[in-house]
Order: sequence, then structure tokens, then C-alpha cells
Amino acid sequence: MDFSIAALLAQDGLTNGAIYCLLALALVLVFAVTRVIFVPQGEFVAFTVLTLAAFEQNKLPGTVWLLLALGVTAAVAEVLTYRSDVRRMLRAMAGSALPSMVAAALVWGVHAMQAGFVLQVLATVLAVTAMGPAVYRLAFQPVATAPVLTLLIVSVAVHFVLTGLGLLFFGAEGARTSAFTNETFSIGGINISGQSLLVYAFTAVLVVAMGLFFKYTLFGKALRATAANRTGARLVGVSPNFAGSLSITLAAAIGAMSGLLIGPITTVYYDSGFLVGLKGFVGAIVGGLASYPIAAAGAIFVGLIESFSSFWASAYKEVIVFTLILPILLWRSLTTHHHEEE
Repeated sequence: MDFSIAALLAQDGLTNGAIYCLLALALVLVFAVTRVIFVPQGEFVAFTVLTLAAFEQNKLPGTVWLLLALGVTAAVAEVLTYRSDVRRMLRAMAGSALPSMVAAALVWGVHAMQAGFVLQVLATVLAVTAMGPAVYRLAFQPVATAPVLTLLIVSVAVHFVLTGLGLLFFGAEGARTSAFTNETFSIGGINISGQSLLVYAFTAVLVVAMGLFFKYTLFGKALRATAANRTGARLVGVSPNFAGSLSITLAAAIGAMSGLLIGPITTVYYDSGFLVGLKGFVGAIVGGLASYPIAAAGAIFVGLIESFSSFWASAYKEVIVFTLILPILLWRSLTTHHHEEE
């Protein structure tokens, strides 16, 4: 291996690692607020790519039917829960079912108008983000106070359900989206694609924006309070259900942004999200599902290991990446004090 090959592998690893970084941050956010290991995080990535690819092919994205299914089911759940209180029922529907319905209408309208690429991207991001409230309402809100193991089982079940719905509404064909830029830049004799630079810049901007959101906005402070002490946050007026719904909605938005970045780089299928999300999970585990900076660094490390492993042992690169989790878990098991869950 010479310097030029190592530079290309490092570039590829940093590009993938930046995307894994976003997913790792989303996983840490959801776990901190809800105690849910959010297994279906990768599905939002896959749905974004498949939705935008359908737009580019002048097809009606299957996201419309997925959103309608989620919205109608969430509305039925609210009716059954608040049938004796119409005002609370309507308020609950506005938070869980309405976003999916509005997003479905938006996707339908953008397709009918044959809108340009920018509107297609915006509609795709909003559509995938709108899945978050319905997913939380249907899957996690009813068991919000359950033990972590129960929440993990529910999370795995949601992953399989969304994967099945992805096959039903999108089909088994893979898709790839158009690159945002085809420019190539030479830095120090190394050619770097504009798409890779866009991934780095977008990841950095999104990480900084998340930091500012949690530090300066009321919603961000509410999420931090819930993550620090759920009971204390409830006592000062922060609804745990609202915090949980907002955290998964943000995770869906981060997944949508990651999908925009990964779509031009690799072909994505309805079930591709699991592997992508799992690599983000390895990075999150490095941070103990608690530290955002360490999780981000761990995710970039995962991307670099994957890239160099593909050069030395391409047939075993996935095995090498996922084997990283074993020494990390062993080290954390030996250094972390365990407490029985109340």
C-alpha cells in the first residue's frame, strides 16, 4: 500500500464515518431521552434514498402509502385512548397522526406538480421526518415506562415491521440518487470529490446545529432535562411523551439527512438501513450511549476501519467492523459500576 492508496482509503473511510457519526448521535439522543436502543434508525436512511429516487424517476414514492398507514393507525390509537375527551384526542392527533397525513399530501403534491430537485429533496426530508411522531406513538409511548429489555424487544419488532413495510411499498429493487455535485478538487496531490466534501461540511454543520439546539433552545433544554432526570423533568412541566416523540422525530430527521448524503454513494435497498444503522450503533457504543463527542469519534473510527479492511480483507470487512464491539463491551463491563434498575 502506497500513500495514494492510503489517502483514497482514508477519504472513503472519513466519508462513511461522517454518516455513521450522524447515526451514532441520533442513537445516543434517543437512548438518553427514552432508554430505547433505536434499532430502526437505519430504516429512515433507506426510506429517504428510495423516496428521492422515486421522485427522480417520476414515480409516486411508496412513502405516501407508508405515511398514510402510520397516520391512520396513530389516529385510531388516539381515538381509542381519548374517546371520552374530544379536546385531548384532537390535540394528541395533531402531534402524532397529523404530521404523517400532511407529509403524505405534500409528497403527492410534489409528484403531481413534477417539481424540481430542490422541492423533491425538501419533500423527502419532511416526509421521512414526519414518520417519527407516529412511530413513537404506536410503538414506544404505550411501553414508555417498561424495562430497557422490553424497550429493546419492541425496537427490534419495529425494525422488522418497517423493513416489511419498506418491501411492500418500495419493492425489492435498489436505488441510487443523483449526486449534489460532480466537482472534483485536488488538495496536496490528492483528488477529493465534491460529494465527499459536502458530506464533511454537512456533518459538521449538523453537529454544531445540534449542539446549539440543546444549549440554547427551550425544546433542547427540555430534552436535556428528561435525559438527566425523567421524574424531575416531569415535575417541572416537561412531558415525557413529548420529549420521547421529539427525540425520535429528531432521529428521523437525522436519518433523512444521512440518506441524502449516502444516496449518491451507494445503492440502497429496502433492507439496507439495518447494516448502516448497526455501524452507527458500534460508534455509539464506544461512547457508552451517553457521550456525544466520543460516539462521534467512535463512528469515524468505524468508518476508517471499514475502509482499510475492505483493502486488506474485503470478504471480512463487516466481520472486522462488528467484532470491534466485543472488546469495547468487555472494557465497559469491567470499568462501569452497575446498578439494579428500579
